[in-house]
Amino acid sequence: MKKIILLLIGVIFIAWTIAPADGKDLEIQGKKLIFQKPPFTLMLPSEFHLIHFYSHENPTESSVTRVYFVVKEKNKQIEEMFIVQIADKTNPQAGPIVAPPLKPYTDKRMYLKDKIKKGELVIDYLIQLMAWNPDAPSLQPIVKKGIVIPNLWALQGQSLFIYQGEHAVFIRYSKAANVFGFKVSEEGDKWNRESISGNEKKTYEAFQKSFIGVIDSIRVKNP
Repeated sequence: MKKIILLLIGVIFIAWTIAPADGKDLEIQGKKLIFQKPPFTLMLPSEFHLIHFYSHENPTESSVTRVYFVVKEKNKQIEEMFIVQIADKTNPQAGPIVAPPLKPYTDKRMYLKDKIKKGELVIDYLIQLMAWNPDAPSLQPIVKKGIVIPNLWALQGQSLFIYQGEHAVFIRYSKAANVFGFKVSEEGDKWNRESISGNEKKTYEAFQKSFIGVIDSIRVKNP
């Protein structure tokens, strides 16, 4: 049987034009996110709210992808962004879902890449520096709601896991580098993995602790 190969990273950049759905598969209770399909929960560092949701059907790959944008903002400006992309297999006769490995935007600003095992579940993750781009097509539904996405450096954590060959869950959590309480450089070279120090290193370490906490909090309910 043919496996369903999901290009998770690519879907989000083309699917924003699809009409949004209702997002009822997600419930938010304070810092806790509760997903119904697949059945898992996780804890965020602080309280976020759902700002946008859409789904995208891919008949060629026998799958449907749901994308949730969950954010924390201050004065109508994004400080933290949490994006969850879930691909669901729609053809029972198809092979199990697979996904490409996580890759950084650039190796020199990737600080950590590892995996954690929770029972039979394997969660891959990485942490890197990225730049928020308010002009990115995927972010326009947020911008159109009057929310400002600053053009700033942000720390980002990505994680990916496959649930029983039926679902692939891809998570991206990012936080603006200038909201950690440290004065940090706007020069990209100051953030390079081999030379990072001072406030930039303190900022990364604070983010690492926060993101690892998110991963550790993942709880999957097996049938």
